[in-house]
Amino acid sequence: MRPTTVVRRPRHSVSERPFIVIWEATRACPLACLHCRAEAQTARHPGEADGAGARRVMDRIADFGRPSPLFVITGGDPFQRADLTELIAYGTSLGLRVAVSPSGTPTLTRANLAAVRDAGAVALSLSLDGSTAERHDAFRGVPGVFDRTLEGWRAARELGLKVQVNTTVTRESLEDLADIAALVKREGAMLWSGFVLVPTGRGEQLARLTPAEVEDVLHFLYDCGSVMATKTTEGHHFRRVALQRTVLAARGERPEPGPLHERLTARAAELGLFDGERRPVRRPPMDVSSGRGFVFISHTGEVHPSGFLPVSAGNVKDRPLTEIYRESELFVRLRDPSLLRGKCGACEFKAVCGGSRSRAYGFTRDVLEEDPYCVYEPGGFPYQEDIRALTDLTDLTDPTDPTDPTDPTERTMRRPPAVP
Repeated sequence: MRPTTVVRRPRHSVSERPFIVIWEATRACPLACLHCRAEAQTARHPGEADGAGARRVMDRIADFGRPSPLFVITGGDPFQRADLTELIAYGTSLGLRVAVSPSGTPTLTRANLAAVRDAGAVALSLSLDGSTAERHDAFRGVPGVFDRTLEGWRAARELGLKVQVNTTVTRESLEDLADIAALVKREGAMLWSGFVLVPTGRGEQLARLTPAEVEDVLHFLYDCGSVMATKTTEGHHFRRVALQRTVLAARGERPEPGPLHERLTARAAELGLFDGERRPVRRPPMDVSSGRGFVFISHTGEVHPSGFLPVSAGNVKDRPLTEIYRESELFVRLRDPSLLRGKCGACEFKAVCGGSRSRAYGFTRDVLEEDPYCVYEPGGFPYQEDIRALTDLTDLTDPTDPTDPTDPTERTMRRPPAVP
């Protein structure tokens, strides 16, 4: 039996090309989400890219060569652009793999989703921040969003679009995560992503989590990975958790759960979340971080390492995207783990985790500072040799690995044989 992937890395060097590019097509959106990094407005910004400008953005993404980065059109609400399907078709003609991230607005209709599919989009991402209409709509600031999201989700699946569901992990959603997980499993999704909140935009006003709570959430998401595909956004220490849990499982051990993890596990048991058939292969997290395999282009063309890191490295109107990504000081520094400070700089997992640079900046205004939401103390894991054995295997390739819905080729860190 071939070894199982634990953490994946993009096949191509992240110094040369990104794995994923996210483009903010517009900030226009009728919702009033409590966490919105874009502080979305009801009207489109006069400085956002027009059709010609949007096509130039896609041309610059295509300059990275093939296979192209995954290209995600986000907002605001992308459906506020009348030319959305034309842009999807153009990106597809360039060889880009296009996904769309709409909001749960009245534009999320079966007809619009069919048009997106017919234009060439391969995937859709939707947000679900509560297991009930009351919870979700309170977070999104507008009634009816929960029902529209479910309707759009079901329509997208029926139309053959892959659906990723994103859940913002906040103080308000913590105790609801097991119920949300059960809903995602029941409705069916390609992937469930837990977004560990970054204090930017409106999100600066939300109550902060503790590092211990975040750790419990990451372990719960890992547990959910046995029955459905899971990942995190701005929860890069999920990769550390995956490595640690793999080593512990090989040794017949389990981590000591915190109180939140215990409550979520108990609630999941009540809901039957882990009943029935398990996934034959766990989806491994991808080793991609801000500026290191990841690029965000704003509605006005500013290039950021992440949509949650509001520091620009240049504008696509002035410099080629390939040049900004490969040569800008900001991106080059973010790709060098030896420059990290605090606990992140001292951590043995820094090359595969590195912490959230967006959250470090949000709390300290320093992109290289430690991630304040990580509870781990460097050197604290007892089986360091086992971890080194996993992280030293980064040059192995497996072009047939079926666990990644977006890229069938990647470098991997392999699960070790069981320890006697």
